[in-house]
Amino acid sequence: MERWQHILKKSLIKGDQVSAEFDLEQEKISKVIEEYPVRINPYFRALIREKGDPIYRQVVPDGQELLDDVGIDDPLNEEGDSPVPSVVHRYEDRALLMVTHQCPVYCRFCTRKRFVGKAPIPREVVRQGIEYIRAHQEIRDVILSGGDPLILKDRELEEILKSLRAIPHLDIIRIGTRVPGALPQRITQRLCRMLKRYHPLYININFIHPREITEEVAAACSRLADAGIPLGSQTVLLKGINDDPETIKELMQRLLAIRVKPYYLYQADLTRGTEHLRTSVECGLDIIRGLQGRISGMAIPKFVIDLPGGGGKIPLLPPDFVIGMNEREVIVKNYEDKIYRYPQPKEDRVFSGHQGG
Repeated sequence: MERWQHILKKSLIKGDQVSAEFDLEQEKISKVIEEYPVRINPYFRALIREKGDPIYRQVVPDGQELLDDVGIDDPLNEEGDSPVPSVVHRYEDRALLMVTHQCPVYCRFCTRKRFVGKAPIPREVVRQGIEYIRAHQEIRDVILSGGDPLILKDRELEEILKSLRAIPHLDIIRIGTRVPGALPQRITQRLCRMLKRYHPLYININFIHPREITEEVAAACSRLADAGIPLGSQTVLLKGINDDPETIKELMQRLLAIRVKPYYLYQADLTRGTEHLRTSVECGLDIIRGLQGRISGMAIPKFVIDLPGGGGKIPLLPPDFVIGMNEREVIVKNYEDKIYRYPQPKEDRVFSGHQGG
């Protein structure tokens, strides 16, 4: 058993463990866990400084999860876009392949609270998904998700990657994960050597708060980057956790410093059990406005909403960036609130002057 597996084995997963660790009412916590499982591994537990802090709120069960009368179980209608149980095929040229229901920690804001941490995905169901991808030549890009694909053992993960890489029409493989930030010990040299064999391979990592960027996390991301794997970040905007420009600015700067390119800042999904963590859309727009001109463009993520009902992702920008637009000019406001005019290109004009000899 590897070190990361020993760490994972010591996770808090029961109501009495969590209530004793954080001095909480056991009966209330146990009711939440019956509906939405908990896992807090020792590494991530050590990042919590006090009850209610930004790390605590991400992973410790809260009675408010059972009081949500707004959210729905499958807010993105993934099941409606699942031709086979392990595949979500919404966009023509790409598909999501679910490979596990397990994670290094169970985030209280998870879009897939309805099944993460519960019944495992049989390997035969994963193989069925791979065969679906093989049969659909329009799919050029596959995202491994779950759960967290990097929680699989090396052998299990390589079996999936090898099968996918054998599909001629598949160009890109992506992995969506929280492991490098929540259980960095999992990112071993052995894992990186294996992953390196399946390029082009991209990894997008879920980071929520700058305190997650520790020395161990920086080393884990360096191992992945040194293996030639481009790294991106995906951050969910959460009330009382990261919902201000300074926190997001610090997080994005720290990510760039460890070779992780900021990618998406997500408006939280309408997932049942997460309403108490959801911010207004205006909050996200204000954060993007606060970053513009005050941080490297490389560090500014796209602010997106993954539309309820399976409408897909749309990027949003503060509406006052573009004040007006017509056939002559575009009128815009910059980060200093100064107004600028950018002329539209003139229509091509044919020279009609006399040409003679």
